Amino acid sequence: MGKRSQTQSAAAAEKTKRLRIGFVLARSFTLSAFALFVDTLRLASDELDRSGRVFADWQVLGSTRHLITSSCGVQVAPTSDFVDPSQFQYIVVVGGLLNFENPIDQQTKDFLLQADAKGVPLIGLCTGSFILAEVGLMKRHQTCVSWLHYQAFRERYPDLDVRSDRIFNLDRTRGSCAGGSSSADLAALLVRRHISKEAERNALEVLQIDKARSQNDIQPRRPLYEEFEDARVKAALITMEQHIEASVSIEKLASMVGLSRRQLERVFLEKAGMSPAKAYTRVRLERARTLLTQTKTSMIEVALDSGFENASHFTRCFKRLYGQTPSQIRAAALAS
Repeated sequence: MGKRSQTQSAAAAEKTKRLRIGFVLARSFTLSAFALFVDTLRLASDELDRSGRVFADWQVLGSTRHLITSSCGVQVAPTSDFVDPSQFQYIVVVGGLLNFENPIDQQTKDFLLQADAKGVPLIGLCTGSFILAEVGLMKRHQTCVSWLHYQAFRERYPDLDVRSDRIFNLDRTRGSCAGGSSSADLAALLVRRHISKEAERNALEVLQIDKARSQNDIQPRRPLYEEFEDARVKAALITMEQHIEASVSIEKLASMVGLSRRQLERVFLEKAGMSPAKAYTRVRLERARTLLTQTKTSMIEVALDSGFENASHFTRCFKRLYGQTPSQIRAAALAS
């Protein structure tokens, strides 16, 4: 290929770069959130896993070129100093351990404020939303955090709107993400918007992801037992989790945790605000909801796998708790 042809190809490739992302990595950042996000971009940016930056480009920005250590000990070097943030379509802040003091320096805070002033959308991955909130950049925006960090966010920023039921949230100028695998889902949405559905599909196929989830998808919830402090309630709920498909009687459940049925019922009413039987039903219905939204299991199989004897009883209980039928929940998940 001649020099002229090479120049024309380079110019054409440059014109096709439609998505530019700047990453800011906090000290002790979460490697999985960063890796899944950036690898989704990489795989969408070229064909056949060539890793060319044809349709997207990205830089790791830093106030210095010193290595940044992730929470697992792996280090990443910034690839660029702080430049004009308007060069990027998004600035993505990757957070990490919450007990790490001063996760970013003042120069980084100033850069984020500059990006906001220039109208560049800001996204917080994992606990990156905590950093944006600390700098004052999550006001008038709903923040999505992992259920694991929900209470910490509420305590630190009681005036901000936060939720822990969705995997990510993205509006016109802000994004936030629970972290983990949902980082790939959020990245896939940006790829679909700014590059193409074909590029998104290419990235997800290589990553062995069947389908990207939307911001309406529910976070995989923590087990119900983690919501309560009482050791007896926890023990009973753990036992329920282990016996969803083949339910055990309340009498046997009480015996398994060293209590009489009357004692177990009294403890649950005092510490959990519900009877053991109601708690057992809730455990089974949460299992059913996961199956409905994340698998293609038939309705009757979902009912049986969740410990219900028939589909009609399952449907009545499900609607009573969630306000929608199992079919409506599944249809909403498929439509998103």
